[in-house]
Amino acid sequence: MQFSHDRRRVLALGAAAGTMLAMDALLPGQALAQAKQVSLDECLSMTPEGMARGSSRVMRSWEFLKKTVAAVKDPKARAATLAILDNPAPTLLSRMDARVRGEVAAELVAKGYLKDAEPETFLPPAKAADKTPQPFIATAGSGYQSHHPYPGGLVRHTVGNLKISLGIYETYQDVYGFTLDRDTVIVAQALHDLHKPWVFQWQQDGSTRTEKPMAGTGEHHVLGVAESIVRGLPAPMVVAQACAHNHPGTDKDEAEVVGWICAASILAGVDPVRAGLLDRGGKSLPLPRRMEGFVTHLGDHDFVLTMPAAQWTVAALRELAAARYGMGEDDLKGARFNALRNYAFSQASAEALYREYATKGPDGLASAVTALVRPA
Repeated sequence: MQFSHDRRRVLALGAAAGTMLAMDALLPGQALAQAKQVSLDECLSMTPEGMARGSSRVMRSWEFLKKTVAAVKDPKARAATLAILDNPAPTLLSRMDARVRGEVAAELVAKGYLKDAEPETFLPPAKAADKTPQPFIATAGSGYQSHHPYPGGLVRHTVGNLKISLGIYETYQDVYGFTLDRDTVIVAQALHDLHKPWVFQWQQDGSTRTEKPMAGTGEHHVLGVAESIVRGLPAPMVVAQACAHNHPGTDKDEAEVVGWICAASILAGVDPVRAGLLDRGGKSLPLPRRMEGFVTHLGDHDFVLTMPAAQWTVAALRELAAARYGMGEDDLKGARFNALRNYAFSQASAEALYREYATKGPDGLASAVTALVRPA
């Protein structure tokens, strides 16, 4: 995620995140062998969706995600979640004509969730309310300087979080002797970043749109919660989804979650108390607080490792691009370098490439990348 708060309390989960990274980089030689080696010009001609769908690892993650959601027992939640994954369209826009859009922007500003919002530009661009700006499978996992910043990164990030969350679910069952609502754990985590396809749209130079803040966090989070409300997801699942960026364990932390739900409710045009999203008075989550929200929050922590891993790999890749691919300063700031990193990361994952770099140094990274993209 971007605009992250003080989440150092959960750094103990770094071991779990490290496990997921190791799983993706377990046999990098096999992953590279399955990928097609292409030229840099071919990279430049590829679409993000083409890169993602050409990656065996992205496709395996996508199949796992769809299969796991298909096992949700609640038929309404299952159908709604699968529909969102297939088409994460910003349907919340369907209620926003010019008048409503202006009223929503004004209310968000008045309540401190936005600063000086212009009705026409306070939301990401979208051509239609019923069609996603880009497929879920093609989307980056976060901002271009953050975690999983490549085509297919959102799928990998979501599946990594989902596996971690299910691991926590099983741990609580085995160690503490109680069972959480598995449907809520799955749906909340599967949808926790549902509007990243709207927010992180691919740009002409191969980078992604810059995210704006909303209610003290990245706009994708509030927009995603609003979308789940509009799509009719059960309130406990929406509340758990809202907890992805923070937990309700203290008054201060819970106030942030309440703020995101309030902002999302303004966007969705609902009363959060009547909708069962907040307790009476609107100052806390529904009482007693459900545990699934904490699990969603704990599960959304693979970024602890994957964010710096991506950043360090990008820095090393710039040196490689200059030395092996003849890129000058202008190339390194634009489409040529972005095409190289997008293809390499989508096929092998930024995390697996960092593993090569961390264990074998620059030569190890060079060997892995040149196996994917032929040097100039």
